[in-house]
Amino acid sequence: MLIKNPKFEISVMNKSQYPKGKTPEIVLAGKSNVGKSSFINALTNRKSLARTSSMPGKTRQLNFYNMDDKFYFVDLPGYGYSQMSKNEQQKVGTSTEAYLKNRININLIILLVDIRHKPGENDRMMMDYIKSTGRRYIVVTSKSDKIAKTKVQSYVDDIAKELNVPEDLIFPFSSETKFNLETIWEVIEESLNS
Repeated sequence: MLIKNPKFEISVMNKSQYPKGKTPEIVLAGKSNVGKSSFINALTNRKSLARTSSMPGKTRQLNFYNMDDKFYFVDLPGYGYSQMSKNEQQKVGTSTEAYLKNRININLIILLVDIRHKPGENDRMMMDYIKSTGRRYIVVTSKSDKIAKTKVQSYVDDIAKELNVPEDLIFPFSSETKFNLETIWEVIEESLNS
């Protein structure tokens, strides 16, 4: 899919601020430093559409990125970041949950996990929650360039077991080498057309 003019549109905390209309939404979930911003930048072929930060936990709202008015990428606040106060964590968790549960525009949820690390409790909880919504989802394993190509499949096998997800829903990815970029675009397009 060719996106000519991707742009950041709005950061929101609650439902009254969501963009109006029926534009479909592709949701990105994952830990604070898993590479969601790099994923958006790689898919849109932009260096800094989504701001990457060396400080995890920067995203505390839902960020909507407009893709030529065809759909939105919605970047959820990263989870598992301990520097956030309990009160902030609760607020962020509540707004994320309300969005995932009630937003009818959601077409696909993409859970990003770092291929180098075994999915943690937060990843498993998020995966279980995504499944409970009954929505279509895939898992993207970021930073796949950081391990030997010959080991990618065995890491994917482990992640599939840990998250209890069919292997054909897991896509290794690298924002550095653009590995599997086209395949992930195909999955996104298919979800938008279904």
